[in-house]
Amino acid sequence: MAELVALFAVSVGIAYVCYRLRLVPIVGFLIAGAIMGPSALGLVDDPDLVNDAAEIGVILLLFTIGVEFSLEKLARIGRFVLVGGGLQVGITLLLVSGGLWAFGVPLGVALFTGCLVALSSTAIVLTLLGDRGETDAPVGQLSLGILIFQDFGIILMVLLVPLMAGQGGAPLDAILALGRAVLLIALTLVLARKVIPWVLEKVAHTRRSELFVLTVVAICFGTAWITSLFEVSLALGAFLAGLVVSESKYSAHALSEILPLRTIFNALFFVSVGMLLDLSFLVQNLPLVLGVAVIVLLLKLVVTTASVLALGFPLRIAAAVGLALAQIGEFSFVLERSAAELGMTPAGLGETGAQTFIAVTVLLMIATPPLLALGPKLGRWLEKTPLTRLARRQEPPADTSLDHLEDHVIIVGYGPVGERLAQVLHKTELPHIVLELNPFNVERAQADGLHVLYGDASRTHLLEHAGIHKAKLCVVAISDEAAAMRVVGLARDLNPTLQVVVRTRYLSEAENFEAAGADIVVPEALETSIRIFSHVLGAYLIPQQEIQHHINELRSGDYQYLRSSIHEAHLMVLQGLDEEGLHTRAIAVRPGAPAAGQTLKELALRQHYNLTVLAVRRGRQTIGNPAGNFEIEPGDRLIVVGLADQFAGSAHLFRSPSAA
Repeated sequence: MAELVALFAVSVGIAYVCYRLRLVPIVGFLIAGAIMGPSALGLVDDPDLVNDAAEIGVILLLFTIGVEFSLEKLARIGRFVLVGGGLQVGITLLLVSGGLWAFGVPLGVALFTGCLVALSSTAIVLTLLGDRGETDAPVGQLSLGILIFQDFGIILMVLLVPLMAGQGGAPLDAILALGRAVLLIALTLVLARKVIPWVLEKVAHTRRSELFVLTVVAICFGTAWITSLFEVSLALGAFLAGLVVSESKYSAHALSEILPLRTIFNALFFVSVGMLLDLSFLVQNLPLVLGVAVIVLLLKLVVTTASVLALGFPLRIAAAVGLALAQIGEFSFVLERSAAELGMTPAGLGETGAQTFIAVTVLLMIATPPLLALGPKLGRWLEKTPLTRLARRQEPPADTSLDHLEDHVIIVGYGPVGERLAQVLHKTELPHIVLELNPFNVERAQADGLHVLYGDASRTHLLEHAGIHKAKLCVVAISDEAAAMRVVGLARDLNPTLQVVVRTRYLSEAENFEAAGADIVVPEALETSIRIFSHVLGAYLIPQQEIQHHINELRSGDYQYLRSSIHEAHLMVLQGLDEEGLHTRAIAVRPGAPAAGQTLKELALRQHYNLTVLAVRRGRQTIGNPAGNFEIEPGDRLIVVGLADQFAGSAHLFRSPSAA
């Protein structure tokens, strides 16, 4: 217990310092591991404890990646896996082993060293891409494709270690073992695609969150363990388990439930890597370590960039992928330990080779965040050089996933109010998505042909999966006050430019919701539906006179249309929707937000974000076309026109300090 307390306490402290210095937490965890390791403070005497927890972190990471990356997406990037990954691993292996062999290193040892260098860090790269929201971007998809090939390749590499060490084993045995692994993977996917969705559906219908979480964890670790019995890595087995769960309609909820566990164990993984670093060796052999690190960095940058260029992608994307994968991966440690048991070390240099390998790996992992951020700039610079002639001008295909919804309405809850609002939006062809935790309501929404996600809307991941950063409105139409309060606060934090509308039963709850960040609180039970229709359609600049005409019809019939069949909703199909209505938002300026106290000229929304302020609403007064010297005050509402991406880019200007 003392070691665990020290582990988390030091990690939190250093991670906080990194946050203040605007460094990613991964760097903090690696540094924390080096400080707590045996070569420094020696706070942890049982490295096996940390290593076991770290392995769980890698398993959970690969599982969540698999959940986010469905079989359909995997099929789409099959060429990236086979061609891009095959070229990257093959060329790196050839260059490293060939170079070492030319300097007199035995061929087996040279091949082993080439395998170490060829692998990149799945954990670090995909964690960083996820934090940057680029998993589905071209760089993210290409990186994932190459990393998947590497994870498959580690199976063969581990099987061939005895041969490379010259300690027996026939090549046919390795080929047969690899064949069994491939067969197991195929069988797992076929069987699980039919069984797992059925299991998750039965468990979801119990509406017991703890049972659902336990089931997901059992699927994750159970699949990983079964695959390990057939000499397939635990991490690859976990990735397969995630792919299996991704085929279920409950995949988004499964991911949101497992993410907190992944965060904890991932931190332990990076700490465990940092603990391997011998600081005294690093100081004494700094020129050697830095020289090898630069050679590995340049080699992997060139080889990976060339591999992506061979797929037909532009140089700017290829270079960004090259920098993203320029480190040595965590699975290289698995390979190095397997070889060490047989007396084989990197480049045949004994303990010096092993320590150099560890030091170079940790340094390149620490350098990965800034290298990943530098990737787009390097790519743009290279495209201005003659090297751009080596690349084709093929752009990656557009992704049609839910992540690319924009200017849409997020409806939380598919009860009576949420259902009728969704149907009206569906009829008027306004973009929307429904979030619902009741599996029976999810099935009804799917039967109605609506976009619906199963899960808890108070989870960050689910709102992000629903495109919260590009959404125009969020309508919270659930009866649970505490849950609704959490959703409002989280939605306001994630997207300060969003308009939040809340349905509540009682007038007494209105002030609490407004304090949490709601823009509009509708307290009356029957009036809720009509007022939400009015606010949502009005936000898309539907003529107010026309909206009011139909609202009067609904009220005059004693809400009969709201109580009757949804087929009557065609009365709400209004004319006049145009592009301006889709891209106009009313942004509340809250106390403490960076925008408060600045003039429009200082804020420079048009110059920096291509957003145009049409008017400012202050109390009961509306100031049209305000001048550049107009000073923004807390409580103002800016009427702004622009695209969803531009609103997302400016969100930090309107986020209050309490939310940040």
